[in-house]
Amino acid sequence: MHQFLPYAWFQGQCVPFEEARISIATHALHYGTGAFGGMRAIPDPQSSGSMLLFRADRHARRLSRSARLLLTDLSEATILEALTAMLQANKPQQPIYLRPFVYTSDLGIAPRLHDIETDFLIYGLPLGDYLSPDGVSCRISSWTRQEDRSLPLRGKISGAYITSSLAKTEAVQSGFDEALLLNSRGKISEASGMNLFLVRDGQLITPGVDQDILEGITRASVIELAKAMQIPVVERPVDKTELFIADEVFLTGTAAKITPIRQIESTQMNTDRPVMTALKTRLVSITEGRDTAYEHWVTRIPIA
Repeated sequence: MHQFLPYAWFQGQCVPFEEARISIATHALHYGTGAFGGMRAIPDPQSSGSMLLFRADRHARRLSRSARLLLTDLSEATILEALTAMLQANKPQQPIYLRPFVYTSDLGIAPRLHDIETDFLIYGLPLGDYLSPDGVSCRISSWTRQEDRSLPLRGKISGAYITSSLAKTEAVQSGFDEALLLNSRGKISEASGMNLFLVRDGQLITPGVDQDILEGITRASVIELAKAMQIPVVERPVDKTELFIADEVFLTGTAAKITPIRQIESTQMNTDRPVMTALKTRLVSITEGRDTAYEHWVTRIPIA
């Protein structure tokens, strides 16, 4: 059973989680006309009384842009103010995951985005490791990642996640932890909710933004860190067979953080992952507010 934070942001204010209710006729419930974000917040290890949010500005910007794809105006400032109010109301004492969500709250039955009411909410729950830090097993999904010409994939549009759900369940029910999806051109796109990286001959390689991926914030952070650490980075199409001969393969995402892939289909992957380990160590240091070079990536919110 899930344990949610006591207070949610709902209809412009903090309310008890149990009171944040929507109608069964809500438009977004039927048509997937919503967009969400995912953020991690942790207690500040350096001082009590505050929470650390990783790249809060980038998360707010992406959600604001996702809302724009739904013809909705939701400013970055509004998102950050609501996040602050919610954290201060809940005063969490453990690492949490926050889910902001903008959606069509209208009760009409016509599938549309014009002349329709919208709203914005946030809830949260305690969250440790979403995937095993020891590594996950993956299969190549029989489901294909959608194309940008059919869905606005640069936003985290809720309706798009039916494919992720189908792929994830297919993987788990066939004995794997996670799914890797190909795009319509037969190239590796991403996992069910994470971006993918591989290492070959010292190069860090990841599918580019033209491969129907979500423009992940953790992905962008890893690329920026790698370049600063003098690790060559290449963004390009990735073939399925490259995964089986790669030196390292790992996933990135807000929930997944940096998670190694230990097996793809029947192939066992290398357990020596120096590039991934170096990047993960640096990213953990940043998210915990211990890396002065990247202080601007962390937002401290007082909750005491």
